[in-house]
Amino acid sequence: MKNIAKQYIKWAVVLSVFTGMVSCESDYLEADPTTAASEEAAYSSASNLMAIVNGMHRDMYYRQNDSQGQNGQGGIMIMMDALADDLVFPSTGNGWYVSTVRWQDQVNESGSNDFYPYQFYYALIRNANLVIANGPSVPAPTAADAATIKTAIGEAYAFRAFCYYMLVQIYGKRYVPGANNTQLGVPIRLVANEIPLARNTVEEVYTQINKDLDEAASRLAGVARATKSHFNDKVILGLRARIALTQGNYATAITAAQSARVGFALMDNTAYTAGFNNLAANGEWMWGAIIIADQGDSFSNFGAYMSRNFNSTNIRQAPKAINSKLFLSFPSTDVRTKNFDPTGAHTALALPSTYSKFPYTSQKFIAASQGDSRVDVPYMRSAEMYLIEAEALAKSGNEAGSKAVFDVFAKNRNPSYTGATTTGAAYITEILNSRRLEFWGEGFRFLDLKRLNQGLDRTGANHSSVVTNNVMTVANTDLRWEFLIPRTEINANPLIVQNPL
Repeated sequence: MKNIAKQYIKWAVVLSVFTGMVSCESDYLEADPTTAASEEAAYSSASNLMAIVNGMHRDMYYRQNDSQGQNGQGGIMIMMDALADDLVFPSTGNGWYVSTVRWQDQVNESGSNDFYPYQFYYALIRNANLVIANGPSVPAPTAADAATIKTAIGEAYAFRAFCYYMLVQIYGKRYVPGANNTQLGVPIRLVANEIPLARNTVEEVYTQINKDLDEAASRLAGVARATKSHFNDKVILGLRARIALTQGNYATAITAAQSARVGFALMDNTAYTAGFNNLAANGEWMWGAIIIADQGDSFSNFGAYMSRNFNSTNIRQAPKAINSKLFLSFPSTDVRTKNFDPTGAHTALALPSTYSKFPYTSQKFIAASQGDSRVDVPYMRSAEMYLIEAEALAKSGNEAGSKAVFDVFAKNRNPSYTGATTTGAAYITEILNSRRLEFWGEGFRFLDLKRLNQGLDRTGANHSSVVTNNVMTVANTDLRWEFLIPRTEINANPLIVQNPL
């Protein structure tokens, strides 16, 4: 057997969720792309158990499918922003994510991009279930082994919570704070088998998510993680704050956000314009993917689509831009505006003449070089915790407390900011617009629109009707806010009910 520490989860085999897809158990875990290792070996030691978790973290950014646009969590982040209003595609380029921009993916139950998030998250859930089930039986001859096992199981619970949170937002109806939330969510699969399961309600899914977060928190308390790619107690608090905000549980969101950001100071203005490409060096980043040099998967990496400088057909022909209306609503003294060029020239980057130039294109994400697309992928930053706290305080009626938090954040981003003067709904809109600018390109906007029960509005900005295929507005009541359940799952699972369309 080759070095099991390098094993990872094989994406070609996704029996984790689809009853009709059959493979032997040993195909799930590999030492390399061609050498299989048995699950028995995988659960024979604490280090091997952690190797499975390490593989799951790797799969968060490494493409395991045929499509280079389906590059783990980073690819889904691009999809979530392409569906919304703030990430602008000034041209169709060579076609990547254009069907997403046009709202065609989520209504095609046989389409690859409708299938991919379902496959991606349930495959991670299956492996989390295997770690949770088998971890307690792994030998622990030393205290260090016992600690490793405890951490691996804790991370598995965190993975499961995160994956179900993404799945229920994408394939289920929005969570309605204060309601029963009996609308259909996704199946809750807690055992690594292929028994057909019906869809659970949205409320049931969130109950399971919070239960898993509790389990993760108890196991990861005080654990020192190897890198910021892994979960720790602060990331769990950050997820709790994020999920509580979605549920309208503002008290929990406030306290979790306050605790989560401790130790992760907001970056200064120099760091903010340094390219968003170094997770380890940026103290604000709480969780993300550190892209290893020999695992960059050049034309599938997040930076191959979202950077401004990588030399790919997609970057040269279709650089990503910001919604001009949003951009122009912020003063030039706000450092976040420096990550976009209204002229599109990007003279400081010395782009070759072969790079198409469009107004308002982004230089937020800078790849390692024109020949190296690597950009560390941000999953969570302490900025989010400030904005969650500010929004939750405002919506719970404590506007003064909210402004105290928001002003600290806003003054960091804009030294000329003198404090929020708006009140009521206008003030909440100010927080939300700041959130839009802050997390441009980081995968939040579609889910935020759905969470806030707002419609899509791309009008009055720099969206091209040719690129969007005239999808400029979508009402908040439109059925397309829920992705269809993939046809592969429906064919394999007689208990599944499709979303209406």
